[in-house]
Amino acid sequence: MSIQELNRKFIEKYGESEQEAQVFYAPGRVNLIGEHLDYNGGYVLPAALEFGTTLIVRPRSDTKIIFATTNFPYEATLDYSEIGQAKTGEWIDYPVGVMVELKKTDHPVSKGYDLLFHGDIPNGSGLSSSASLEVVTAFALLTMEGGDTDTVEIALLSQRAENHYVGVNSGIMDQFAVANGKRDHAILLMCDTLEYELVPFVTGAYKLVIGNTNKKRGLVDSKYNERRQQCDEALSILQQEIPSLSFLAELKRDQFEAHQGKITDETVRNRARHVVEENQRVLDSVEVLKKNDLVQFGKYMNDSHASLRDLYEVSCVELDIMVEEAQRIPGTLGSRMTGAGFGGCTVSLVHEDDVERFIREVGEAYTTRSGLAGEFYVCGIGNGVEQLKGVK
Repeated sequence: MSIQELNRKFIEKYGESEQEAQVFYAPGRVNLIGEHLDYNGGYVLPAALEFGTTLIVRPRSDTKIIFATTNFPYEATLDYSEIGQAKTGEWIDYPVGVMVELKKTDHPVSKGYDLLFHGDIPNGSGLSSSASLEVVTAFALLTMEGGDTDTVEIALLSQRAENHYVGVNSGIMDQFAVANGKRDHAILLMCDTLEYELVPFVTGAYKLVIGNTNKKRGLVDSKYNERRQQCDEALSILQQEIPSLSFLAELKRDQFEAHQGKITDETVRNRARHVVEENQRVLDSVEVLKKNDLVQFGKYMNDSHASLRDLYEVSCVELDIMVEEAQRIPGTLGSRMTGAGFGGCTVSLVHEDDVERFIREVGEAYTTRSGLAGEFYVCGIGNGVEQLKGVK
């Protein structure tokens, strides 16, 4: 939906006003490589996408805050003094959570607003529609209230909103990528310290194709906790040999090879091997992307999926089918699962001339083999949160 179309819907809903409406945008995100590394002290390599959440916001002359979206029928009107008093279980909990966190800063919401959101991130796709909604709300309201729009701080505030108000224990990667993305760049991020670097990711004739398996991810929480415990176990054993070791991802490959024999449980050893090798793959990916070597980056994507499947065991039949079929398409440089695993999405780097064939053939084979209908989204790398022109 264009800004002009969204503005017409805004006027239809809220009417004309002497107050000026402003428009803001925050993207979705995908993690290109570096899975299950954030809690192991490693690097991730996410990127902002070219679709996301647009917000038109206009001050009111009273203290009412009105929430509406083009995506869902649920709407709400709250007085700003009521913000955070009760969760609804609806989509508004995300922007309300941001307002709750803003109350704790020097720039809380101090007046009423008309808000109209429009999201074009596919629901349930694992591309961070919640982080997009949080970040665009925080950036917009801080701008309207004359606050500091430091995007690192906005990412942290948005994460707190999701953790404390919504009640989802998410890491920082999603909000950070949404807030700090840059067109034609990925973000090399150390989640622990928020040390980051923008890395050129100019895909040229290649497109990112996100494949949604539509497999419900029922095992994520229990298996996530199990993987963390196994990594902690491996770390504890290796610290007896390397007392200065704080995280598994600090290990170099040669260090791991020298000491891996101390980990007698093969499963625990495999978990640690994935962490060490995946972290190195992220760093190697950065080097090849700086040389614009997409072919080698694609190989690292393939290697990442194999490791997540065989060593970390967080893939599933549906993800494996989609990746296998993707890798059969001649124009596919690389394909891997992305996210926590046990369902969710794949990300593939595909030549633009082969995208239609990719969607058709991978989709047909996936349905035949899995019994599920996949969905595919073609996208490029876009900017992080920003204010747009086009509404007066």
